[in-house]
Amino acid sequence: MTVSSFEDRIVRLTDPKDPRVADYTSLTDVALRRKIEPERGLYLAESSKVLRRALDAGHQPRSFFMAEKWLDDMRDILNAYDVPVFVGSDDVLEHITGFHLHRGAIAAMHRPAPLSLPDVLASARRVAILEGIVDHTNVGAIFRSAAALDVDAVLVTPRCADPLYRRAVRVSMGTVFQVPGCGSTTGRQTCRSSRTPASSRRHSRFRMMR
Repeated sequence: MTVSSFEDRIVRLTDPKDPRVADYTSLTDVALRRKIEPERGLYLAESSKVLRRALDAGHQPRSFFMAEKWLDDMRDILNAYDVPVFVGSDDVLEHITGFHLHRGAIAAMHRPAPLSLPDVLASARRVAILEGIVDHTNVGAIFRSAAALDVDAVLVTPRCADPLYRRAVRVSMGTVFQVPGCGSTTGRQTCRSSRTPASSRRHSRFRMMR
């Protein structure tokens, strides 16, 4: 399938209440975002580095969202995916998200499909367990440390903050897409796939199920 040039898919925003950008509204409302993102099957990748790491892990975008000045820097990515590219002035974007967008692009991403816990642990020798860590910043920092220490998998208990929440992903600098992770809820374990298994190591992705 031929993907159209991203210029043909640019949607220029003038109304902060445009329903087409519902994925990006009220990003500073933590309670709201914690509820709607899992329900909609999405998460947000913020900054060009994090976004590129998510795409390198095989995750699929729903749309892109940025100021006009970032279009050239993101041209290679925007041309590769046949999804809307929402562009607006700094004021319009800030009204939509609730904060000044200074890290480049944001993308609404599809949350990966679940895999079984045994698949995640099949080749894991060093496993970290996060229990009751409710701060997204701390969760992101732990995943970044886990990647640096070559941890094979991270298990996340139901009361932990969602590792795919925007702040956790950002603080991890995208390493949540590198370290296999898994969440559990009411006795049922699920994890999220990140990419096709490599010859020496299975890469997977988690989702915190509530």
